Amino acid sequence: MEGEIVNKVANSGLITIDLEDYYPKGERVLFDIKDWLFEELLLKEKDFRAHVKEHNWEQYQDKYVALTCSTDAIIPGWAFILLATELQPYAKRIVKGNLEQLETALYQEEIAKLDVSEFEDKRLIIKGCSNLPVPESAYIELVQKLRPVAKSLMYGEACSTVPLYKKR
Repeated sequence: MEGEIVNKVANSGLITIDLEDYYPKGERVLFDIKDWLFEELLLKEKDFRAHVKEHNWEQYQDKYVALTCSTDAIIPGWAFILLATELQPYAKRIVKGNLEQLETALYQEEIAKLDVSEFEDKRLIIKGCSNLPVPESAYIELVQKLRPVAKSLMYGEACSTVPLYKKR
């Protein structure tokens, strides 16, 4: 048929992998302990334990929590472990660090579960643009998982990809 528009991308056999599809749903919370410190600088065990005891831990039900201290205080290791002990019955996931480190940990878990057998000897595009907070480390994790099985790896959009790898 003359003048027919052919979608070459759809017929190319390219498979696009969008990391947003693996984004774990749920609220992210940054739990900063600075307000529980004396002058936001010193952890007094008795006061800290009182805060822990009085805190409403149920508010973290089914949330992802990043534990941090935004000041230059020296925090003993047991403090974050104690918080994790209290959060464990409620939170979906707890990490020590910031929200980006939380996203990194979440994506590491999701990518580790990914069955890559369906991508064996396929031409893959790792979609580059995202509306959700996908950390750069997630793309690196994904490449490590896909490279051993993929025929080729590209990054970007189907209309303009950057070649990353091609099996010899």
